Amino acid sequence: MYYRHSLVLWWWSEAVGGTESTLPPSVRVYDPRLDFTFSEFAMPGLRAASELADQSSSLPGQPLGVIDMVSELGSVELLVLVVLGYFSVICWGIYFYKRRELRRASKQSERFLEVFWEAKSLSTIHTTSLELKASPVAQMFRAGYQEVQRLAKAKRGTRGGGEELSTDLGGIENVERTMRRAMTQEITRLEHRLTFLGTTAATAPFIGLFGTVWGIMTAFRGLSTAHSSSIQAVAPGIAGALIATAAGLAAAIPALMQHNAFAREIRVLSAEMENFKAEFLNIAERHLLK
Repeated sequence: MYYRHSLVLWWWSEAVGGTESTLPPSVRVYDPRLDFTFSEFAMPGLRAASELADQSSSLPGQPLGVIDMVSELGSVELLVLVVLGYFSVICWGIYFYKRRELRRASKQSERFLEVFWEAKSLSTIHTTSLELKASPVAQMFRAGYQEVQRLAKAKRGTRGGGEELSTDLGGIENVERTMRRAMTQEITRLEHRLTFLGTTAATAPFIGLFGTVWGIMTAFRGLSTAHSSSIQAVAPGIAGALIATAAGLAAAIPALMQHNAFAREIRVLSAEMENFKAEFLNIAERHLLK
């Protein structure tokens, strides 16, 4: 026997605890137009609620952290991160080493120039240059001074023999070549390891981009086995792949800034060496090689 609404019977049994026999007569009225069971009435709604719950459970509850995204990366993306991390560590090691080296070179060059203009004898200046081994200006002076001493001895020898200074000795041009060679050696020493900084600044973004492209390819390839083709299915993979690009920029930007800063300091030291070379050659031509 069916009743006006089978949902009433269900509510009566669940909420009140009654039975069909205790149902009030006022609701026990048969109506053929309302002939449906409770399952026919309620199951479509329950099915829709179940599907909605499944969709809600597939949505991300909390955003993934960086460590979570890294843990889900593939072997290629992890290899890219390891390479970029290695580059970054090496660059920072070069930075601290070169910062200390260039600071010492600058300070010792300033001290040497003060001694050079204040001292009265070249022997005193030469003794000071032996102590300031980190100064490129001092090392260039040593090379020039030694060449001037050699030319002066050769000149005294030719005069004693009654001959003039031969063109083989070179004169002031030979001193200039010697000082230019010493200057080139010092600049090469100061620029040592800067190439790695420039290489990292130029290549790290592209290495990170390679890892990102590979990760995105992997994420989209995974759609073939996924139950859903929505953005939620590929979002974690894409987010993790973008970490490679971020790591590339994190390695490249400091390397570029460090390279430019060191290149500027080396240019300043090169200008100081050029100026000192011109002054020393003038002094040597006027007083030492007469």
